[in-house]
Amino acid sequence: MEGTAYRTKGDVLRRAQEIVGIPLKEVDASGRLATGKGAIGTVIEESWFGYSPNAEAEPDFPEAGVELKVTPYVHGKNGIRAKERLVCNIINYMEEYDRTFQTSSFWHKCNTMLLMSYEHRENVPKGDFRIDKAVLFSFPEEDLMIIEHDWETIMQKVRDGRAHEITEGDTLYLAACTKGANASSVRKQPFSDILAKQRAYSLKSTYMTQILRKYIFGIEEDERIVKDWHALVHASFEEHLIERLSPYYGKTQRELKQLFGIEKSPKNLNDILLGKMLGIHGRIAQTDEFKKAGIVPKTIRVRRDGTIKECMSFPPFDFIKLSQETEWEESEFYNYLAPTKFLFVIFQENANGELVFERVQFWNIPVSDLEEVGRVWKRTVDTIRRGVVLRETARGVSNDLPKQSESRIAHVRPHAQDGRDRAKLPDGRMMTKQCFWLNNTYIAEQIRQPK
Repeated sequence: MEGTAYRTKGDVLRRAQEIVGIPLKEVDASGRLATGKGAIGTVIEESWFGYSPNAEAEPDFPEAGVELKVTPYVHGKNGIRAKERLVCNIINYMEEYDRTFQTSSFWHKCNTMLLMSYEHRENVPKGDFRIDKAVLFSFPEEDLMIIEHDWETIMQKVRDGRAHEITEGDTLYLAACTKGANASSVRKQPFSDILAKQRAYSLKSTYMTQILRKYIFGIEEDERIVKDWHALVHASFEEHLIERLSPYYGKTQRELKQLFGIEKSPKNLNDILLGKMLGIHGRIAQTDEFKKAGIVPKTIRVRRDGTIKECMSFPPFDFIKLSQETEWEESEFYNYLAPTKFLFVIFQENANGELVFERVQFWNIPVSDLEEVGRVWKRTVDTIRRGVVLRETARGVSNDLPKQSESRIAHVRPHAQDGRDRAKLPDGRMMTKQCFWLNNTYIAEQIRQPK
C-alpha cells in the first residue's frame, strides 16, 4: 500500500479536526455522496485526506499506524446510540487461525483508530451532514481483555472446522459479521470442506454506543461488574461472572431475600437479587459490560416436570416496516437476534413449590436455528404483504401468521397491553400488535443441552 501525507498520529488528528462543522457537500469533490452505502467514509478518504479507498491489510495511515473509521450515531428515545456496527477487515480463515491476537490482521489494522462521528438524521441529505468530533481511540485495557477472548472464540471455531457455524452472538464486543454482496458470498476454511460465509471483524453496535458516549460525548461511565480487569487475564468475562454467582446456586428465592435483607417481593425481584449477588448497586443490564456487549438477562422459571411456561418475547414489530424488508440478514429482527448474547438466570421449582436459583447460562442462537427463524420471518413478511387473514372467533380475532405448531423454534403472536393496543397493516386495517417469540419448548431444549 502507498503511504499518505500524514506520517504521525498528530498529523492525522490535526487534519481530521479541521473538517469538524463543515457540510459534507462542501467537502465532496467527486460526487461520491450520490453513491450508496459507505459514501461518507469514501468522501473523507478521497476528498479530505487525499487517498483512494482500499481493502489492504495495512491501516489507512500506515506510517502513523492509524485506521480511519467514520461512525454515525442517532438520537433515540434512550439517548445517543451508534447507528450500526463498526466493520473492520475481512477475515481470511485460511491464514488467520495460525496467528495470535497480537499478530492478527484485526489488531494490526485497528489497534489505533481515528474515530470521526456524525449525526445521522432521517430525510436529511447526506451533503448536509457534518463531522462533529474526531478523536484517536485505543482500546482500554479492561475492554481489550474481553476483545482478545472474543478473537480467540472466533478463531477456535475456525480451528475446529466450524467457521460455517460462526455467529455474531458467539462473542461480546468483537464480532464476526457477515460481509458480502449477499448470502452466497462464501470462503474456504482450513479444517473443513464446508464453505463458510464471508465474515469481517466488527465492533458491535452496542459496544460502539458506549464508546461514542464516553469518548465523543464525555458521558460518565456505567457501573462495572469486573472491578479489576486483571481478573480477566486467566478467565473470560462469562467464566468470571459464573464463578461469582455459583456460590449462590441451590438457594431459594426466600433464602436469597433473607441473605440480602430484602423484605418485599417486587416484580423485578430476580433482577435485584442478581445485582446483590454480584455486588452492584443497580440493574445488571445497566452495567458497563452488559451494555457494551448488549447482553440481555432473561429469568427462566422451570417447573417441577422440567417444562417452561413462558415463551420468550421480542419487541412488537411495525407491520408496514416489516413488509418492506427484503433480506433476512438485513432485517431488524435478524440484527437484534443474531448478535445478542442472553444470560439465562434459571430458577427451578422444587417439591414445595419454591423457586430455587439453579444456575446461569450464557446463550446465543446457533446459526442453524437462526436459519429456521429466518423461514418464520419470511413467511410473516409474505403474509403481511399478501394481506393478513383476520377471522372473528368465539375467543376473539384469529389470523394466519406463523403459529407455534409450525416451527420447532419460533412463532408470531400478540404482544399488546390489550385488544385495543393495535397498529396499522399495509392495507390500512388495524390489527393487535404482534411480535416474534421463541417457543418455550425450544428454550427448555436449549437449557437442557450439555454445558
